[in-house]
Amino acid sequence: MKALISAIEAIDDIEVFGRVKSVQGLLIEIVGPVRELRVGGRVQIETVNGEFLAAEIIGFKDGHALCLPFGQLSGVRLGCKAVFQRHDGAVFPSEGWLGRVVNANGEPIDGKGPLPRGAKAFPLRQDPLLAHDRVRVGDPLNLGVRCLNTFTTLCEGQRMGIFAGSGVGKSVLMSMLARNTDVDVSVIGLIGERGREVHEFIQEYLGEEGLARAVVVVATSDEAALMRRQAAYMSLALSEYFRDQGKRVLCMMDSLTRFAMAQREIGLAVGEPPTAKGYPPTVFTELPRLLERAGPGTPTTGSVTGLFTVLVEGDDHNEPIADAVRGILDGHIVMERGIAERGRYPAVNVLRSISRTMPGCVPVDFRPVLAKARELMSIYSDMEELIRLGAYRKGSDPKVDRAIAIYPALEAFLSQEREETTTIAEGYKMLKAVVDEAGAAG
Repeated sequence: MKALISAIEAIDDIEVFGRVKSVQGLLIEIVGPVRELRVGGRVQIETVNGEFLAAEIIGFKDGHALCLPFGQLSGVRLGCKAVFQRHDGAVFPSEGWLGRVVNANGEPIDGKGPLPRGAKAFPLRQDPLLAHDRVRVGDPLNLGVRCLNTFTTLCEGQRMGIFAGSGVGKSVLMSMLARNTDVDVSVIGLIGERGREVHEFIQEYLGEEGLARAVVVVATSDEAALMRRQAAYMSLALSEYFRDQGKRVLCMMDSLTRFAMAQREIGLAVGEPPTAKGYPPTVFTELPRLLERAGPGTPTTGSVTGLFTVLVEGDDHNEPIADAVRGILDGHIVMERGIAERGRYPAVNVLRSISRTMPGCVPVDFRPVLAKARELMSIYSDMEELIRLGAYRKGSDPKVDRAIAIYPALEAFLSQEREETTTIAEGYKMLKAVVDEAGAAG
């Protein structure tokens, strides 16, 4: 009954409409009662074939509304009727959404029938929780991946970035985290994903077990910029719904870079000035507003732990989006092509990765082991070129000798099969055994 009442309330009591005045590229200019309109408002444009095209108001110019469409412009002509909606985008989720795949509008695309409608509307674009209302991050979260559990320990409610180039193994790592992370619900946003890889990720990588406690939001690369951006908002709105139910939520998004590219298209279409690499200022305004919606909840709610991938262009980890995201998140996981090329997966460079909650969340008796392991890996990294060229002579430096001796065992520890899982305690025990063996050898 509550769902029916909310659906009735969503019906507009007065129809306010305008007309299409011009179309330039993807930008639609509409004349109408501008005083009744607002940025972010929704418009339904009636096309020549009798269908309706959804659009969003992104600005105003010379007393006219500027809109971008959520779909293809075919069928739109001058003079088309444009009906302005009273309500902005919202979603009505429920527990019945678990195990389902939806698009950026919250519509099912998995062929499993309609979705049950929840009683409460969750706005797609919502302000983050107030800083003083949030609790602190919780206990360490078991991710099931050894190298992350030990060297970049993640706490409940923390937000981490996964920085990698294309083809380095982000999707595989995401599937491992989605299946193995100790949370109640996973919300996975595939933003601008290749259409071919959607079924592959869901069926092969995520699997039935992972999908059963997850909601997957999909916007493929061929969809409109508004759809790709809205898929990110949809992912956070669903995460907030489950958080308010008291659940521990893992929100995973692949990728923030494609969200930023979608926002770049929108900003440039409305006439914003391009800045670094063509990204307009609104990109760097929207990124923190999106990411701050994840994080710890209030004392009466659950939490949203965030894992967001960043597709670094040309393996440049200092490009504008990567640089901006690093300053917002609570840590970063760096994946490198060189590590993947030599066959070690996940291809995480633990020396360049950091979790801002460490070392506070690591047991006191294990901190010396972790520091020693990092020291030995750093020594080997500094001397790696000389070692590979055969220019280093054994016995020249005892520390380097120990680093060379421990290197194969450390590489084996950092490597992990996709189906394998390791708890935090097991990872600590395994790493301590490796470091103790190196100390005995030294």
